Amino acid sequence: MIYAAGLIASGALVSASGAQPHRLLVTPERPEPGSVVRLSLQPPVAGADAPVSVEGRLAGEPLHFIAAGAGIWRAIGGVPVDAVDSLAARVLVRLASGRTDTVRATLRLPPPPPRRAAGTPRLSVDDRFTRPLDAATTARIEREGNLARQIGRRAHDSPPLWRVAFLKPRTSRVTSRFGTGRVFNGTVTSRHLGVDFRGAVGSRILAANRGVVALVDDFFLAGNVVYIDHGAGIVTGYFHMSKTLVATGDTVARGDVIGLVGATGRTTGPHLHWTARYGELTVNPLDLVARAGAWYTGSGAAGSRGKANGN
Repeated sequence: MIYAAGLIASGALVSASGAQPHRLLVTPERPEPGSVVRLSLQPPVAGADAPVSVEGRLAGEPLHFIAAGAGIWRAIGGVPVDAVDSLAARVLVRLASGRTDTVRATLRLPPPPPRRAAGTPRLSVDDRFTRPLDAATTARIEREGNLARQIGRRAHDSPPLWRVAFLKPRTSRVTSRFGTGRVFNGTVTSRHLGVDFRGAVGSRILAANRGVVALVDDFFLAGNVVYIDHGAGIVTGYFHMSKTLVATGDTVARGDVIGLVGATGRTTGPHLHWTARYGELTVNPLDLVARAGAWYTGSGAAGSRGKANGN
């Protein structure tokens, strides 16, 4: 875990009475680009001056802290896929005494892996996906990307809607992992910013957790898509569907069938491409399975978000 001592926003927190700052712990210690991280604000000693509100930012995105009991507050955040070297998290803690504690932590990122031609997925798709795009198609792709980013931004407006761990939307084999390079028809065009699951056309796709369907649409690259807003900045997306089974505005439960596997959009064949966002940041959806469950919103949390009074 990464440890950071608190620094004072106004006045010295370490006073004649010996008051000590809060600590901010971040895991994993060296997150990969595109990771979801856990942040835990720890009191200096038991019974210390209690926080009445906690707010913060990481990589330009707000952090949504929840009181977890015993003076501990928890949040999750995202690491940009293009981040290098280090990132800084900054948390503002307002205490019952009226004092303010500003806590900072630096996240050290591992060096990027060497570029290897061997092992890079080489895919064949219709030539219309690799030849230069016309102005109308380019504008369409940009518009669809903006829609996805807007959904991510709006996810910060609601509290977490889930209470248990995220699940994988399919139990089938993963055929392509997050972050790998993609070679289409012999040309390196992008990194793979999602997780692909094997599936025959018509196979079921499950909602990874409780949330509200934010968008059902037909995208040029992603084909038939469903985006689910889970609150607290978290959005999951499900691409290339042959059929969507939900509508915008529907509330879905963890494990609900939301669509069927297909091969629509830019694809080499039928499969599910699963993606996730923290705000506008694209993150590894498998990190949600590992790090965004009951630790953040489960029975161990007091249920307060941002302020001790639940606002």
